[in-house]
Amino acid sequence: MELLLLAYTTAIAIPDPKAAEELFEVSVWPDQAFVKYGQSLMVNCSTTCPDPGPGGIETLLKRTQVGKGPQWKEFLLEDVTQNSIVQCFFSCTGIQKDISLGITVYQPPEQVIMELQPAWVAVDEAFIVTCHVPSVTPLEGLTLTLLQNDQELHKKNFRSLSAASQRAEITINVKAQMEDDRCNFSCRAELDLSSRGGGLFRNSSAIKVLRIFEFSQSPQIWVSSLLEVGMAETVSCEVARVFPAEEVVVHMFLGDQQLDPFLSWEGDTVWANATVRATETGDQEVSCLVSLGPVEQKTREPVHVYSFPPPVLEIEELYPLAGTEINITCSGHVLTFPSPTLRLQGAPDLPLPGEPAWLLLTTREEDDGRNFSCEASVEVQGQRLSKSTVIQLHVLYKPRLEESGCPGNQTWLEGMEQRLTCVPKGNPTPVLMCTWNGTIFDLEVPEKATQNHSRTYCCTATNQLGSVSKDIVVIVQGDYSSPAASHSNARSERKLPYRQKEKNKEEASQFAVQQAEKYSAHNCYVEPDIWLTATSTPGVSSGREEGVEEKGRDSPLCSVVP
Repeated sequence: MELLLLAYTTAIAIPDPKAAEELFEVSVWPDQAFVKYGQSLMVNCSTTCPDPGPGGIETLLKRTQVGKGPQWKEFLLEDVTQNSIVQCFFSCTGIQKDISLGITVYQPPEQVIMELQPAWVAVDEAFIVTCHVPSVTPLEGLTLTLLQNDQELHKKNFRSLSAASQRAEITINVKAQMEDDRCNFSCRAELDLSSRGGGLFRNSSAIKVLRIFEFSQSPQIWVSSLLEVGMAETVSCEVARVFPAEEVVVHMFLGDQQLDPFLSWEGDTVWANATVRATETGDQEVSCLVSLGPVEQKTREPVHVYSFPPPVLEIEELYPLAGTEINITCSGHVLTFPSPTLRLQGAPDLPLPGEPAWLLLTTREEDDGRNFSCEASVEVQGQRLSKSTVIQLHVLYKPRLEESGCPGNQTWLEGMEQRLTCVPKGNPTPVLMCTWNGTIFDLEVPEKATQNHSRTYCCTATNQLGSVSKDIVVIVQGDYSSPAASHSNARSERKLPYRQKEKNKEEASQFAVQQAEKYSAHNCYVEPDIWLTATSTPGVSSGREEGVEEKGRDSPLCSVVP
């Protein structure tokens, strides 16, 4: 039982019984009462009459007499829920007197409710802050204060009679600013009964967090209007002027197929990139659904999905011997729609639409390493698309030692690092071996040139199709690179007349020829039993090369020693 009680007792001196009966008093305790809503109150009604007659209390409240004496009675008032007046009365010698007790019911602000409408607010839009106390009494003692981050935003009291007749509520409109995002809002209620002899009751609402956002522009989709079945394509979705960017949620779709976007942001712009692989042909739709707080925006972009695998290029034999006739065919893939236009590199005529292109080729050594291209083109949604397939042809042929790659006469400068220059041709790639007087010469490691290197070397190139040999004459000239020699020669050259210079050049040329003839004879030695036998390969004959033996005997560069 919570009571605020004030007792008042009056003592009267009565000179004689008759006067006492006429001057008796009636008192009540307490003479003022504050009762919490729904609680009980104990009321004592008493009199100074020596022999009182009937007495008690009159009230609309539920009451129970809990005690009495010659000059008093005590009652329990239960479930007090409203302000009321209790009349305490007694009679004495036929005269009745009474006294009133005013009961004030109070109810502290046990529940304080604050609301933000809406919880997410667009920048520069207004939002409503409302605070109300469902049950509080007396209202004129109430003060409501709205707080933003513990700073007073607005205050309202209900002391005036007009305000006392209103609800215990406060409402304000506020314009949202970007810096208000994530601000805490709360409401504090105070019921002050100190002026009536009561206390001060306080309570606060739960904290509400305000969210501010900006989402004024629609998303934009960046995607090619044509997508190929099974091919990975990048789809991008961009949203500008959005806040807070890091809380944006993006969902992307190709038709009903949900994509898995990767999000990034900078400032107030958000990007979402996803990889899409279409599985069905036809007209479809790429969509981007962007949500922030309570707002969603969706953008759609139409795309056309087509099927266009690379064309099929077939070569009858990829490793033919030189001189072999082969068929080369270029055709469209069966999944390509509509039928493509085909072009085969080297084919004399263009085929009819839907027909393959073909070429009958007699292979030559020059065709080794040649690339053949099959190109297909189709028109999709007004755009001309093309794809090509390339295959390299490998023509097999015997070794060759051509003058361009393996010069028969080579001049070295004495004292300089030198090595033989000889690159054979052939497919498979030939193995090259150079010898002098039965000794194998290392072709990979350079050697310092001396006069001992002036000789004729025999170089033999071999692959599975045969062998070929060639004499290489090396002439080592003296070292004229020293500064003194160069200076002396230069002075001599300047003193010689033009005809003398030309004569010197002719003599030097004749000397080189003489040296070549000196070292060229009887160097390559080819015996019938040293021919390499090639491994058995389809279309490749084994044994020595036809005509090599005769060439070795008849060639001025290569001679067979009997």
